[in-house]
Amino acid sequence: MRFIIFFAVVILLEIYSFQLIRTLSRGHWWKWVYLGVTILVIGNVFLQFYLYPNRGVVSGARDFAVTLLLAFLAAQFVFVLFMLGEDIFRFFEAIYNSLLRKQTPDQSFLPSRRAFISKVGLGLAALPFGALLYGAWKGKYNYQVREYELTFDDLPEAFDGYKITQLSDIHVGSFDDKEEVKYAIDLANEQQSDLILFTGDLVNNVATELYGWENVFGSLTAKDGVYSVLGNHDYGDYAQWDSPQAKKANMQELYRIQKDMGWRLLLDENEKITRGTDSINIVGVQNWGGGRFPKYGNLEKAATGLTNEDFKVLLSHDPTHWDLQVKDDEKKYHLTLSGHTHGMQFGIEIPGFIKLSPAWFAYKKWAGIYKEANQFLNVNRGFGFLGYSGRAGIWPEITVITLKKRLHKTS
Repeated sequence: MRFIIFFAVVILLEIYSFQLIRTLSRGHWWKWVYLGVTILVIGNVFLQFYLYPNRGVVSGARDFAVTLLLAFLAAQFVFVLFMLGEDIFRFFEAIYNSLLRKQTPDQSFLPSRRAFISKVGLGLAALPFGALLYGAWKGKYNYQVREYELTFDDLPEAFDGYKITQLSDIHVGSFDDKEEVKYAIDLANEQQSDLILFTGDLVNNVATELYGWENVFGSLTAKDGVYSVLGNHDYGDYAQWDSPQAKKANMQELYRIQKDMGWRLLLDENEKITRGTDSINIVGVQNWGGGRFPKYGNLEKAATGLTNEDFKVLLSHDPTHWDLQVKDDEKKYHLTLSGHTHGMQFGIEIPGFIKLSPAWFAYKKWAGIYKEANQFLNVNRGFGFLGYSGRAGIWPEITVITLKKRLHKTS
């Protein structure tokens, strides 16, 4: 049903935009070029999904087809939105002129104002089109290190200044440049954090995507190790399997590879990290999300043996879990680390000024730090990419969080 609605919207967008182009190109042939390109772009997407129906199969051609369609639709959306405003203005202008019995302009030709606005609209439409294509060419490997310092009243003394590097949403099956990924892993190691935490979606669909990448991700290193949890893509739910046994074997293979890489996968469980007599607890819950996403995790089980007073860092892939369960749980989770949204891989961010992305329509909390009731949530923008094979404006992220203990004034 979602695909039917999506393509219904696409068709309506195409019809309206073609009518605009046809009006602009009155007497010229290039409107037919536009129509032909549109048909080829949309038809290629259907062809690629027909040729590669199994989402477990990695296909560069399919990813490119989706990227080109998204760039085309983004440009059309901006152009249509711009021209729709002009059409609405002309509609009310016509009503106003009719009520005052004013003669309306001759509509047999294109008024100069509309021609000018159309050209501006086409110019603006080129911006998202170019940005999305640039994101597929260069932006997907434009890794950014984002640093945060979070202060807590009850952080154990020995962990004042403790550094955590968070990675999320690697989606290894999408990568096409191993050297760029190696550079990013080296960049993560250069942060010299005490602990590295990965918050899910290591693969797109199947464990075999990791073959040949074990040494790359196995080179992640930190004093207290690398811990991970599963994301919705890690369970193989989006691939086609010959049998339930085949799907189970895929899951076991993913477990094995993570263990061989030296990662400690937390499946609804927790581990303690100690400094002398002080300690913090790393809690890892399996995927649990709102809406249509799977709910495999059990938060209560993951926190077995922990008290309200214990300092806890929770790994939970989907940030909707925080609002739906985590922040109101009686066992206080001081810091929750999530990912999942990718920030939709497209948007505009100017630190301290603006943060916009289509992700805002789907997620209340989609990127960066959030705080409620003295608890923090960080939503990592993701390390990799999926669907749209690029990133524009919402760059791939390596998060570094430093835990600090709040100093209380003495009288």
